[in-house]
Amino acid sequence: MERDGTILLLFDIDGTLTTSEGRAGQLMIRALEELLGQKVTYTRDDFSGSTDRLIIRNLLRRSGKPIEDEDRVIDAVLERYLAYLRQEFLPGGVVRALPGVKSLLEALARDERFALGLVTGNVREGAYTKLRPVGLAEYFPVGAFGDDAMDRNALPPLALARASRYYHTPFDPRRTWIIGDSIRDIACARANGLR
Repeated sequence: MERDGTILLLFDIDGTLTTSEGRAGQLMIRALEELLGQKVTYTRDDFSGSTDRLIIRNLLRRSGKPIEDEDRVIDAVLERYLAYLRQEFLPGGVVRALPGVKSLLEALARDERFALGLVTGNVREGAYTKLRPVGLAEYFPVGAFGDDAMDRNALPPLALARASRYYHTPFDPRRTWIIGDSIRDIACARANGLR
């Protein structure tokens, strides 16, 4: 599927395409607290525009509990968190598409001027677990995810490379947009010369 000169639109998920009204974050905190055996303090800002792995790492370090193998603990928290997501994020459940998103994506998918992808801090499985129940996964054949890099600013080059392979065309960063809901989405775009 060649789309020469196409504008690449890279979407964030939480707060941009979907909402679970904080339930996903609660499930991550639940998984972390169960593994730590203690309560964890957090704010909404801990989650906004970050990657899943970085969120967990920051909360682990803030907990004050000595952690011997941080990567192993992060993996264990993610495994438990993803199990909770699969249980709760079902069609008609806690996740919903934001108003106008479905019709926007339908229009963009039909328009040859645009190609769609993701740049999200969600790990890949978590991203599609959130998108499938509301019928949005099919619009995003490619992307970069929170399990590709801990630093969100490292994700756009991966998304561009994957989109170029999938759509069989190189994408010009000046014609690539990151669409998100946080200041960190803007910073991510600027750090990579994207719009």
